[in-house]
Amino acid sequence: MTHNKIRSSSDLQVLAERSQNSKRCASTIGSMKQKRHSLRKRSASNFNTTYEIHTQAPTYDFLKNDTCVLFPEAVKGPYWYPPSQLLTRDMAQDQVGVPLELDIGVIDVSTCEPLDNALISLWHCNATGSYSSFTGRDPNTAFRTLLKQQGVNETEVEEFEDFTWLATDKTTWCRGLWPTDVHGATSFESIFPGFYVGRTIHIHVEVHTNWTVTANGTIDHSKIVETGQIYFDEDVTEKIMGLEPYASHVEIERVTNDEDNIFQSDMVDCEYLDLG
Repeated sequence: MTHNKIRSSSDLQVLAERSQNSKRCASTIGSMKQKRHSLRKRSASNFNTTYEIHTQAPTYDFLKNDTCVLFPEAVKGPYWYPPSQLLTRDMAQDQVGVPLELDIGVIDVSTCEPLDNALISLWHCNATGSYSSFTGRDPNTAFRTLLKQQGVNETEVEEFEDFTWLATDKTTWCRGLWPTDVHGATSFESIFPGFYVGRTIHIHVEVHTNWTVTANGTIDHSKIVETGQIYFDEDVTEKIMGLEPYASHVEIERVTNDEDNIFQSDMVDCEYLDLG
């Protein structure tokens, strides 16, 4: 399923302003290049953290010079499922795939300063296209077809704010939540995502700035979030797709970045950076 989003003139104005802010902040982040290379020589165990819930500090305790700004806002997709978003950085769990470590930095684009205590929420499919909590849904079947199988007519699709009611189980792999430290940095460990029908390979991202851990261990947060998606260079993706278990997913053709409507929409007035 491709989740097309029509942007209003006001949306485009906001995105243009964010584009200018991102370029302005990028120069500030770029000045940290020398520090980045020196810290690469250190062990991650040498870093301290201000969060007691951290089990391991991020690889870098500052924002890297090749950091990109999360904009424009993108749809969160149909497989968003808050009950399965756990406070953890170990997203892979028992899923097999190419290991992926994500170092994420968050800045306040109004000040270009690192944003601490921002809760990052990530979720993506496994190596063969399935999402946890929705393993009973076929990743090779178009989403609108899945809805039709559930008795939802084409005209009713836009009436749903979310599709959490389609969840089939309580698995939680390839999902995670973790806050940024005082340097605006955090990290996650997962596997390189696979693909499902109609979408290029991606990872969903939400950023919450008003959140708490409840008594039962779940996360309570406000509705004010930034939502986006992380994409990967096609040259890298093609190589990984030739490895198992990705290579065994042959039931459908993989959609590339150039063919994905959401990717093309998200890249309007935005630079595609190689985060190495």
